[in-house]
Amino acid sequence: MCFCEFMSVAKFVYADYFVTVLAETKEKKKIVALLSGGLDSTLAIKTMQKQGFEVSAVAIKTPFCDFDCGRGCGFEIREKADNLGVNLKTVYLGDEYIEMLKHPKHGFGSGMNPCIDCRAMMFEAGKKHMEEIGAEFIISGEVLGQRPMSQFAPALKKIEKLSNLEGKIVRPLSAALLPATDPEKNGLIKRKDLGMIRGRSRKEQLKMAKEFGIEDPPNAGGGCLLTDPAFSLRAIDLFKHIETPTTNDIDLLKIGRHFRLDQNTKLIVGRNKDENEMMHALALSNDILLEAKEHVGPTTLLRGNGIEKHIEFSAKITLRYSDAPKNETGVVTVHKNEGVTEISVDCAEEISYTQFRI
Repeated sequence: MCFCEFMSVAKFVYADYFVTVLAETKEKKKIVALLSGGLDSTLAIKTMQKQGFEVSAVAIKTPFCDFDCGRGCGFEIREKADNLGVNLKTVYLGDEYIEMLKHPKHGFGSGMNPCIDCRAMMFEAGKKHMEEIGAEFIISGEVLGQRPMSQFAPALKKIEKLSNLEGKIVRPLSAALLPATDPEKNGLIKRKDLGMIRGRSRKEQLKMAKEFGIEDPPNAGGGCLLTDPAFSLRAIDLFKHIETPTTNDIDLLKIGRHFRLDQNTKLIVGRNKDENEMMHALALSNDILLEAKEHVGPTTLLRGNGIEKHIEFSAKITLRYSDAPKNETGVVTVHKNEGVTEISVDCAEEISYTQFRI
């Protein structure tokens, strides 16, 4: 090879190397992902990472999810974010979520779940983070037609509008079936790289999980207590009788058996040792706690106005759910305003209290 030929080849090799270095050192475009910890949001993040985006995750907590209970889903989401190699920001929607739940603009689903308004609030939280870090757009693991209220095309469009993110939300698992978003129109993403998953089947997601090397794929994430029929009944009762419930009121909904004794009074009966301990932790200064003195049984909590008139009846119910013989009189301790008294009662007849069960 002559010197001129060598220089010509070297020039092209050097040029290719220079382009490669530039590509590697070019700063990645930032995007924000709503992360529930489930498989769909995990796959959405993996899909966009594969396309070269730097993903920052946002996890949303509301009073109606068990998010940070020990090694519950709060821990799992943190662990999931670490495994995905993404930064994680946790956002708590508390009082504003409760206020929205009183009168959601777009109604409820099968329970007391305001899915459209809820998703809009979550995307609004994601939008704030997007603006904070200078991200291009936001993604989620939503699948077209997977959920009856919030994941059909008109609802998805409505959520974008409510959250002021029209054209800025990309749903990578179904995006090829949806109208083009701003990132696609601007050339940041290509339709050929986006998914075409539709419906409730998990077959395609499990196939993708295998391709991404995800072992033991997680179930759907972001479970909401408001979709649970039994919990919804309790929540409906609470909002019917209290204008603006507190997070403490809502935490009580998650444990025990609930009885509505009158318009102003509720009785909650613990079902096990953990719930009994929670009852003590959640009790307020005006609440009354009752326990069978000589038998293993529940802690029960009386809450409301004028609750003193219900002490004897509540004591009978407390004794009924304990190990006390059902045909004998027993002693129940009554904890009120840091004072303790005792009351002797018979076990309640089942027919006398089941009518009050929520």
